[in-house]
Amino acid sequence: MQPKTSNEPGQKTGGGIQRAGWRWVMPAAVAGVAVVIVAGGLLLARAGKLTASGVGVPTFTVQRGPLTISVIESGTIKPQEQISLKSEVEGQTTLIYLIPEGTPVQAGDLLAELDASGLQDQRVEQQIRVDNAEAAFIQARENLAVVKNQAESDISKAELEYRFALEDQQNYQEGEYPQQLLEAQTKITLAEEEHKRAREKLRWSEILFQEKYISQTERDADWLSCQRAELDYKLALAAKELLENFTHKRRLAQLQSDVEQTEMALERTRLKANADIVQAEAQLKAKEAELEQQKSKLAKIEEQIRKSRIVAPREGLVVYATSARMGGPRGMTQPLEEGQTVRERQELIYLPSTQAMMAELMIHESALEKVRPGQPVYVTVDAISGKTFTGRVKSIAPLPDAQSMFMNPDRKVYPTKVYLDGDNAELRTGMSCRAEILVQTLSEATYVPIQAVVRVDGRPTVYVRTEKGFAPRAIEAGLDNSSMIHVISGLTPGEVVSLAPPLDAGATRFTAAAAAPTPTPVMPASAPALPAAAAQGTGERREGGPPGGEMSEEERAAMRQRWQNMTPEERAAERRRRLESMTPEQREEFMRRMRERQAERGEGPGPEQKQP
Repeated sequence: MQPKTSNEPGQKTGGGIQRAGWRWVMPAAVAGVAVVIVAGGLLLARAGKLTASGVGVPTFTVQRGPLTISVIESGTIKPQEQISLKSEVEGQTTLIYLIPEGTPVQAGDLLAELDASGLQDQRVEQQIRVDNAEAAFIQARENLAVVKNQAESDISKAELEYRFALEDQQNYQEGEYPQQLLEAQTKITLAEEEHKRAREKLRWSEILFQEKYISQTERDADWLSCQRAELDYKLALAAKELLENFTHKRRLAQLQSDVEQTEMALERTRLKANADIVQAEAQLKAKEAELEQQKSKLAKIEEQIRKSRIVAPREGLVVYATSARMGGPRGMTQPLEEGQTVRERQELIYLPSTQAMMAELMIHESALEKVRPGQPVYVTVDAISGKTFTGRVKSIAPLPDAQSMFMNPDRKVYPTKVYLDGDNAELRTGMSCRAEILVQTLSEATYVPIQAVVRVDGRPTVYVRTEKGFAPRAIEAGLDNSSMIHVISGLTPGEVVSLAPPLDAGATRFTAAAAAPTPTPVMPASAPALPAAAAQGTGERREGGPPGGEMSEEERAAMRQRWQNMTPEERAAERRRRLESMTPEQREEFMRRMRERQAERGEGPGPEQKQP
C-alpha cells in the first residue's frame, strides 16, 4: 500500500515516519530492556531460594492435546522456472536500449541492445583481412599446381637422361665395341695377306733380277711394297692392342660414370621436386589456416554484433536483474538503466514463468534435522491477506548460504525451495512471504513451554512443583515448534513446572544449543491450533529479557532501584550475562535495535553495548 501523505508541517511519509517513531520509541525500549535485565538478575539471584519455596516463580500446567510441530521461516516468492539473460558481448559495452521493467513480452521481442558501433568498424577491417587472406590462399594454391607441374617435368627429363646413359652403355658394350674390334681384326688379316703377297712377289723379283729378267728398279719397287705391307700389318696389330687395352676400358668407364651420374641426378631431381611440393603444400595449408582464422574472427565479430541485440527466447514478464538483487543485505546494486556500462557475463534481465511459483527460505542449521523434502508447507504472503497457499519442500541446499556466512560467520542458513501447488497467477516475483513447514502433527501429545526445559548433565530436565518446592526431573523430549516442546515421557498432564528453572553450573538452557529461534508460529486456518492454555498464565519472557509476567509493582521498583545503584562495570557484566543466555537470533535482534538507537542519536557503540 502507498503511504498516506500530509501537508501538515513536521509529518513525514514512509521510512520518515518510522525513523521519527524510533527516535521516541527506542529510548523507552532501551529503558524497558534495562529494567527487564535487572529484574532477571534479581530473579536469578534468588533462584535457589525460590526453588525451595516456590513463591513468585512463573509456572505452567502440563497440558495434553493436539500439538503441531513446525518450522516457520520468512522467505521470498520466486518462479520455479526462470531464464537469465546475460550480456555476451566481450569486454564492457554501453546499454543503448532497455525495455521497461514489468513489460510482458513474446518470443523474439527486443529486450535490450548494446552499443555495437565499435564492432561494426572491426567488421569492416576484418573483412579486408579476409579478402587479403583469400587472395594469398588462391596464389598459394596456384603456386602448388605450378610446382607440381615443374616437378613432373624435371623428373621426366632426369629419367630420360638416365635411360639414355643406360642405352649408351649397352650400345657400346653390345654394338660399338664388337664392331670396332672386328674392324681391327679385319685390318690385321688384310694387312697380313698383303704382307704375304708382297714378300712372295719380292722373292720372285729377286729370282728374276738374278736371271736378268727384270731391272733393279722393278726389284726395288717390289721391296718397297713389301716393306709397306709389313708396316701396315704392324699398324693393324697396334691399333687392335690400343682398342682392347686403352680405348675400350676408358670408353666403358665413361659410359658407366654417365649412368651413375644420371641416376644420382634423377634421385636429386625427385627429392627436390618432393621438397618443392611439400613446401608449396605447407604454404597452401598456412594460407588456408590463416584464411580460416580470419573468417573465424569475422564470424565472431558478426556473432558479437548479433548478440548485442538481446531478444526474448520465450514469453514472460521482464524483471531487471538489479531489481532482484537490490533487496539483498548489502543493497549496493545500481539500478539498470540505459547508458549504463555493462560487463561480459553480467545478468541483465530475468524472464520468470508465471505458471509455477516457489518460496525460497533460509533454514537455520539447528532446524535441519526437522526439515525433509516432501513435507507439506503452508505459505502466507504479506501482500495477499486472507489466503494461504500450500506446497511441499522440494530441496535443501547441501551447503550454507555463502552471503549469509559472509555477513555473519556464526549464523549458517541453508537455502530451501518450497514448490507451491497449482497455478498462482496472483503471486509476483519478489513478494515477501512466511512459510510454515509442518514437521509433525500430533492429535494427542503432552507438552510444556520450551523455556521450562534445561539441560542437566546433557539430559533435558524440568523443575516440577512438589510439596517441598520445585524438584528437577529428567524427561524424554521430542521435537519442538520454538514455543512448545513435546514431552514423550516423564511428565503427566496437570503437573506444574517452573518457567524459570535455575541456571546453576550444571544446567543450561535447552534451546541455547539445541535449537535456533524462529518467529512465533502463526498457524494457517487448516492447521491444528495450539491449546488455549498454552498462552495463558505462562509468564512468557520478552525477547532477550528475563521472566517477569507475574512480578508485583514492589518487585519491579526494587529491580529498578538495584539497577540504578549498580556501577557501569556491574551493568556491563549484567548485560553480558543476559546476552550469553539469549539465543543467537535474539542477541542479533537486540544488538540491531541498540545500533539503530545509537544511529538515531548519532552515538557510537560504547564498551557496554559491544557484543561479547
